[in-house]
Amino acid sequence: MELNNKNIGWSVTEMAQKVAMDINDGAYVNLGIGMPELVAGFIPEGREVIYHTENGLLGMGKTANIGTEDPELVNAGKKYVTAIPGAAYFHHADSFAMIRGGHIDICVLGAYQVSEEGDIANWSTGNSNDIPAVGGAMDLVAGVKTIFVITKHSTKSGESKIVKQCTYPLTGKNVVSRIYSNLAIIDVINKELVVRELAPEVTFKYLQQNTEAKLSLAKEGS
Repeated sequence: MELNNKNIGWSVTEMAQKVAMDINDGAYVNLGIGMPELVAGFIPEGREVIYHTENGLLGMGKTANIGTEDPELVNAGKKYVTAIPGAAYFHHADSFAMIRGGHIDICVLGAYQVSEEGDIANWSTGNSNDIPAVGGAMDLVAGVKTIFVITKHSTKSGESKIVKQCTYPLTGKNVVSRIYSNLAIIDVINKELVVRELAPEVTFKYLQQNTEAKLSLAKEGS
């Protein structure tokens, strides 16, 4: 498998924009820590999205400006945020009841690996020296209606993150709906990976060469 040419494909910002365009008006959304957090900045004007956090906030607003931070108003990643008018605060047990009860429409997560059947591994590499940090990921992938993954297509050493079978500890099985990488947008349909869109200058051949799992191209009009 050849290493990715880092000069082609979408930037992280462009990847976040792609995800944002696919979040429908009126959706209740949970954003994972890191790259997923960028998605909130690109929701099209006039489209309402209500953000939920595991630590007990429904109606999360933008990141707090420097000097205006409220130490009691943080997201699940411990970053200072704001709240929109009408926001609600609640115990984290109630927050997880919302997740487990299927009341959140979309969750955007990062990943170490995604398998061709839609399995996701995003909380541990299995290294005994790693600090366990599963957070709410297992509850989210089990309870949220639609799971989007945003991730670089390959690791820094050039290994594919989209694999035949996850080798890292699983977060969930058969749960991912769509993958947004710097090279392509890929749907998981009936445990198969279907390429929905290729990034500029990326050919299907190049994408497959840089992907361990088998891919297929979406039919025109589908």
